[in-house]
Amino acid sequence: MMPSYFFAHGAPSLVLENHAYTDVLKKFAGSIPKPKAIVLFSAHWEESVQTVSAVDEYSTIYDFGGFQDELYRMTYPAPGERSLSERIQSLFTKQGIPSKLDEKRGLDHGAWAVLKLLYPNADIPVVALSVNRYLTNEQQYEIGKALSELREQDVLIIGSGGTVHNLRSVNWRAQGGDEWAGAFDNWLQDKLETWDTASLFNYQELAPHAAMAVPTNEHFIPLLIAMGAGDANRQAKLLHRSYQYGNLSLSCWQFD
Repeated sequence: MMPSYFFAHGAPSLVLENHAYTDVLKKFAGSIPKPKAIVLFSAHWEESVQTVSAVDEYSTIYDFGGFQDELYRMTYPAPGERSLSERIQSLFTKQGIPSKLDEKRGLDHGAWAVLKLLYPNADIPVVALSVNRYLTNEQQYEIGKALSELREQDVLIIGSGGTVHNLRSVNWRAQGGDEWAGAFDNWLQDKLETWDTASLFNYQELAPHAAMAVPTNEHFIPLLIAMGAGDANRQAKLLHRSYQYGNLSLSCWQFD
């Protein structure tokens, strides 16, 4: 069964960087069989109803400003797969999760910057999905769980976001990670590895420095979705964790 994954997408410039985390992403394709398709939830696509892309080929969205000119010339023209989009919508319907198809939207940087490092040839069909910050944490988990059977069909499920993502607290000149960010991620690691969903669903109240680490939850949601997709076996493995700018987390989780 194909594992599901959570990848931090960091700053948009991640795709141009060279460090330990980008090395992990660039080597990722060699660690698993080539998937038949990729299903990706991006923190940068928010909708009030679960939305599933259904395009023939993706355009590239430059949803950022002030970065290197090279970024605005990059594209990721991955193909879509309408039959998989409809299959996903059917799985959501089966679990009572309202959804709709989107036939126009391209890939935002939360999707294409990660995918360009993982699979630079853009030769694997992609279905992009939105997140909804107003659902409960339990509901986020159930969204991933609803799609878990796709893993048996060699479909790679990815959540793209960030466990510590507070742009007001970043220090663009900092080296290493801030202590408070590490404390939050250490708590998170323990709860993920023990599959303590009761605590995870209440991380805002229980985790140290939760309000600093997750001031808004759209970047945390993809982690819960990826975890939910791994509900059958409930095995979590941290593949990498580091920090940029003091507290912008770069982490990768595998859910078997």
